[in-house]
Amino acid sequence: MRIATRGSALALTQARWVADRLGGAELVEASSDGEPGDKSRFVRGVERVLLDAGAEIGVHSAKDLPGTMPEGLEIAAVPEREDPADVWIGAGGSLDDAPEGARVGTASLRRRAQLLTARPDLRVEELHGNVDTRLRKLADGDLDAIILAAAGLRRLGRESEIGFAIPVDAMVPAAGQGALALQVRADDEGTIESTAAINDLQAMRELTAERTVVALLEATCASPLGAHARVEGTRIAIDAFVGLPDGSEWLRDRHEASAEEPALAGAELAQRLLGAGAREILDRAETQS
Repeated sequence: MRIATRGSALALTQARWVADRLGGAELVEASSDGEPGDKSRFVRGVERVLLDAGAEIGVHSAKDLPGTMPEGLEIAAVPEREDPADVWIGAGGSLDDAPEGARVGTASLRRRAQLLTARPDLRVEELHGNVDTRLRKLADGDLDAIILAAAGLRRLGRESEIGFAIPVDAMVPAAGQGALALQVRADDEGTIESTAAINDLQAMRELTAERTVVALLEATCASPLGAHARVEGTRIAIDAFVGLPDGSEWLRDRHEASAEEPALAGAELAQRLLGAGAREILDRAETQS
């Protein structure tokens, strides 16, 4: 069994975690050289290895996967999900008591929009790079705080860096945040059967609902859109946020439905958001960004 992965420290850690649970696998580092575009080029690099039969499984941070994927590929399994929350690292013990005018680093329009919705006084600054690079900029005093995903920090053993988790009602996570998606060729029945052993039904249902919202809103990984589902018993609840990057206009909604039909639940929420003007907000967000 071969697993295609990006070469970053976090991606390799995640791929090794999956390999261990599958009983061992060879890691194949995918190159993004020659792939156009934004961070989705890293996803395309892994997908190209799969389509060229250079590996049987591609391991992705589910939040990086676009709403649609190349023909011939599918998500075969989603292991147990890590904490999906966004976390604050730096000065302050909650979003409400963060220092006035604090310089907060993030590359995410979704985080920027929700930060400025809650705290218009904050100075949100562009922050790129891997986890170590971002933490270093904070330590060097370039910023007062940064926002990262709890899941990545936990998987890297850096959870001690976390100041506080930001509640979902203040910052809706990205669709798929905290989840890993195991992507395979749709006709590879043997690998699909093998990955089923580590599939978590709850995590798969949550991801399905969230990705349905993203797909029907025709959003991208860069859109200021949050979608977070939670399965509790026989029900699934989905929270969503759509807003302008400057925090001046936004929509929030929450929908609850049967957990057995997560795609339908996501579609119902997406239709409500579209009816309230979500697509128009996303179109204007593109011009702002």
